[in-house]
Amino acid sequence: MSSATMPKPATRKAPLPRQITHGADAAARILDAADELFYREGARNVGIDAVVKLAGMNKMSLYRQFSSKDELLRQYLLRRDDKFFGYFNASVDKHPDDARAALLQIFTDLATRTSSPTYRGCPFVNVAVEFPDPRHFARVQIADNKHRLLGRLVALAKAAGAKKPTELARSLGLLIEGAYTASQTYSAEDKLLSALPGVAKLIVDAGIPVRD
Repeated sequence: MSSATMPKPATRKAPLPRQITHGADAAARILDAADELFYREGARNVGIDAVVKLAGMNKMSLYRQFSSKDELLRQYLLRRDDKFFGYFNASVDKHPDDARAALLQIFTDLATRTSSPTYRGCPFVNVAVEFPDPRHFARVQIADNKHRLLGRLVALAKAAGAKKPTELARSLGLLIEGAYTASQTYSAEDKLLSALPGVAKLIVDAGIPVRD
């Protein structure tokens, strides 16, 4: 057989470059997926398979970044903690020299946030309902978040001249938790959360003497 009739060897295509996912990028993608699913469907209800599917990764990639689902939940709560205090600080920062106005602004912004169609309630309340043991690490993290929130409210109440800042802060803290629940139980048509800023003002006015 002449060289002219010899079959030519198949040309090998150059392999496509693999998409490299660095550790930090992989962790962020997995946590993004967990954040969406845990918040929307419940941390206990969502399995690892659903998280990796949404993240477009596999279980091995997840376990390289997070030692367990518990660790993923821990990081989810830490991220939500940062997000919550980001909201809180943004409200307060609108009135850097007026603590009373800052307290009221918190509830104006909270009414807007909790009225959103995509709002699924407080992520900490949601997780707390799923884990009844108060000694569970998630419950401990949640209690810490709420404790620091109360501390911030006390500090603002003091700065605003409240007669009993701790009592005022507790009242406002209770109002916040009530707003979280109402956002999930009342129909949007009831517009219950539109009353939130006005109720907050009544509580603040009762606890902080109006200066002449």
